[in-house]
Amino acid sequence: MGKDDARGALASFRTSCPRLVSRTDNSGLTTGADWKPACDAAAKWPDAEALRFFSTWFETVKVSDGKAFATGYYEPEIAGVRTRQPGFDVPVYALPPDLIRAKQGEAPANANGTMPLGRYDRDGKFVPYFDRAEIDDGALMGRGLEIGWAADPVELFFLQVQGSGRLSAPDGTVLRIGYAGQNGHPYTGIGGVMRQRGLLGTGPGLYSGSMQGIMQYIADQPEAGKALMRENKSYVFFRESGSAGPIGSLGVPVKARDSVATDPAFVPLGAPVWLSMDRSDASGLWIAQDTGGAIKGANRFDTFWGAGSEARVTAGGMSTRGEALLLLPMGTLARLQQSQ
Repeated sequence: MGKDDARGALASFRTSCPRLVSRTDNSGLTTGADWKPACDAAAKWPDAEALRFFSTWFETVKVSDGKAFATGYYEPEIAGVRTRQPGFDVPVYALPPDLIRAKQGEAPANANGTMPLGRYDRDGKFVPYFDRAEIDDGALMGRGLEIGWAADPVELFFLQVQGSGRLSAPDGTVLRIGYAGQNGHPYTGIGGVMRQRGLLGTGPGLYSGSMQGIMQYIADQPEAGKALMRENKSYVFFRESGSAGPIGSLGVPVKARDSVATDPAFVPLGAPVWLSMDRSDASGLWIAQDTGGAIKGANRFDTFWGAGSEARVTAGGMSTRGEALLLLPMGTLARLQQSQ
């Protein structure tokens, strides 16, 4: 770990602390009280000694076998406007008010015990919410849910995959939008679908497995590409966000090269994570400040790379394997062992 790497991680850890000490850890590994000593120390710790901060206040543990897989995400900027105009006809929707969780006993519970997301139809029956194809075909039109309008449905699709981004208008104005929720349908990675169908690879007529390669396929095969995108029935809704940068699931701004999305069932949101990967740019200390529909499992990570063309290329091509260590406040492991 380099000094700059540790310094950036310490800054992101500080921003996480107000949430860390007050929220419920869904992984069950920590409590707010566990984090308070480290957070108190972080507030006054000199940046120049960030390395010593992490070695002093934390102990490491592998989650499961520690074998990690990491991808990347970024904050895209696509052509879009606040008010519909010619050339900008793809709606960007806010969270619909009829998207709710089922009442107890009116639908089977999810595997984690929560009730599923959906809606109640005119007969009062709980049903799944509209999927991507139904929404694309106009299921939500005319309800006043549009917070913006994009120029390209493919660019909006990939902005949904990233979870936040910017709509850039011809007059130079920018509307930053952030994740507000999704329709309750499982996420399907269309890259995985293409791989199963033998469309990805390095041979003639094949496409690379990067985001850029997938987008090229959709551009070359528009009808097949449209059908491919619809196989991901998950649909993301947005809210207008402030200017401080994209907000992660922890409720704080995520920072390029310091923030990582994880599965909160295994990694406490706000916790530091050490990644040792086969790509050096993904290796180092990250702070778990976000989640994602495709980020599921004990050692699944999605590294954040910021905005702009360089971030787009890095995130779009990020696919790396290695090992992960979770950093927990000193004394947490002893407390967990005693409670077993």
